[in-house]
Amino acid sequence: MSPERPPISTADVARSGLRLGFPTVLGEEVWWEEDRPAEAGRRTIVHRAADGTRRELIAAPWDARSRVHEYGGRSYVVVPGVGVVFVNHSDQRLYLTDGGTPRALTAASEHRYGDLLFAAGVIWCVRERHLDGKVDRALASVTLAGEVTEVVTGSDFYASPALSPDGEHLAYICWNHPRLPWTGTELRITRLEDGSSWTVKGGMSESVLAPQWRDNRNLYLISDWSGWWNLYQIGIFGTSSQALYPAEEEFAWPLWELGGLPYLVLGDGRLAVLHGQGDLRLGILDPETGSLADLDVPYSGWRPALSADGTTLVGIAYGADVPRSVVRVDTVTGRVEGLRRDIPELPDIAYLPIPRSVEIEGSFGRRVHAYLYPPFHQQHKPPPPALSPSANSLDSGSPAADPSAEPSFVAAPYVVFVHGGPTGHATTELSLEKAFFTTRGIGVLEVNYGGSTGYGRAYRERLRGQWGVVDVEDTVAAAQWLAAEGLADPARIAVRGASAGGWTVMAACAASTVFCGGVSIAGVSALAPLVAATHDFESRYVEWLVGPESLYSSREPLSRAGEVSCPMLLMQGLADPVVPPAQAEAFATALTDRGVPCTYLSFEGESHGFRRLESKTAALAAELAFYEQLFRPEN
Repeated sequence: MSPERPPISTADVARSGLRLGFPTVLGEEVWWEEDRPAEAGRRTIVHRAADGTRRELIAAPWDARSRVHEYGGRSYVVVPGVGVVFVNHSDQRLYLTDGGTPRALTAASEHRYGDLLFAAGVIWCVRERHLDGKVDRALASVTLAGEVTEVVTGSDFYASPALSPDGEHLAYICWNHPRLPWTGTELRITRLEDGSSWTVKGGMSESVLAPQWRDNRNLYLISDWSGWWNLYQIGIFGTSSQALYPAEEEFAWPLWELGGLPYLVLGDGRLAVLHGQGDLRLGILDPETGSLADLDVPYSGWRPALSADGTTLVGIAYGADVPRSVVRVDTVTGRVEGLRRDIPELPDIAYLPIPRSVEIEGSFGRRVHAYLYPPFHQQHKPPPPALSPSANSLDSGSPAADPSAEPSFVAAPYVVFVHGGPTGHATTELSLEKAFFTTRGIGVLEVNYGGSTGYGRAYRERLRGQWGVVDVEDTVAAAQWLAAEGLADPARIAVRGASAGGWTVMAACAASTVFCGGVSIAGVSALAPLVAATHDFESRYVEWLVGPESLYSSREPLSRAGEVSCPMLLMQGLADPVVPPAQAEAFATALTDRGVPCTYLSFEGESHGFRRLESKTAALAAELAFYEQLFRPEN
């Protein structure tokens, strides 16, 4: 049974969302971004001084969030000895502050700014302009006096500006429609003296990311031309390409947000790198010898947002029972120091579910990756007497089943979690949201369906032209595996997801009767309206995911709403620019018109994902109430 008084409340979960991100280290000082759920979800910048004291650099109503590509990313850059320059959410202008009243650097205009870099006395950035329904972008420089100069133009998208040590060349990533940064990009270099530019690496079917300079004539980069995002060194004219550590591992995540760094050049010439399948581990790579050694740190995964000064680095790390944290590491001594945690106070760790990585056999023998979070009462009992060969635990420490033992296992209700993206992936990062359910006797299986990142290019390209097919089949297979293994009560398996995950939820409820209910948060239900209304970054995404418009009706959930018979809960932010509210409203209407139980909840002022304390609390309470009704024995 679950605890009599579950130790995690809706308010605990809502308050935990500080969303620590994008740290910067200079000497003994550290900066990072931090959300304020109790202040309408605004984002602030926190400075930790050398003496360990912390202070917010911007107070309400200032909100440090870029809207470039709508997903933004790093919103600030440190200007040593001066302060920080940040993007203010409401007007997307650049401001400078040292902790006092921010001073505007750029004029009020139709421009947005992102991916900020301070080098050679100026700010280098991506500048995005929205004018008369059209969007264009450039790489620009901005002086501290507010003078803006466009440096590179001509491509649809830009990312990762990096200035050579001598200040003569600017390296960057660019790509054009219909490509996305995980399908095909180019690493280009512009000579600043005369504006001449050339491609160093990349193309239509190679994703190149994160250029950094080794010296004035050589760069490091990440490329997936081998099938995995691996590290390379290359000359500025595309010569002497060299793989630094070839491995069937990923050294980066997809470029949804701008401004993150998945590896760093340390002061002694070594590289701090993140690598792995699923979660990314922190290691030190010697580019001269090709040796890679992981650091002994109490974290199982890291987000690709590193910063370094000399041999000291800071990053955002997490574990299954360790909250997302700003962490400082001395790469010489190995000393590790947690500076800030996403969740200030944890419940007893005995209540936190420790995930088990499993591989499930999906349709046509496809391998499907997933993380299993048993409900509280199952965490303290052995697995059921017979695990079928359709799944292999990757946790070699799991106790072996005894076929002769009397089963003490209780098949529980489960919810299959489906991540968004769909080019994204689930990790083992501690989640009070999952613990909220597992301590109430509800298990969670989070599936990394075909198309997810973290497992190589071939795995993520399973979804090419197959959105609404492969993701649905893998999600259904995950539920069927839960029932076949005796982990879940077959009559009490629900499914939930947000954004692209919401699409999969609705489509899976139409395609199969394995689910007794579904929860969709800002889910996509119809493709033609999405293509017509979505933002520029994803405006050609459906071409890659589905194909021509003639296929829309066979894939989209709205066209198949007549096949849904299970209850559904739909939740939606009314200010969502990525998936407009009309998507959820149309699906809710289609269900209620047929008499299928459907609850639609909208949240004023919320965008793509809920940020406000009151919204997050209400949404989680509604979701729990939905499951409690759904999982009643009489149902």
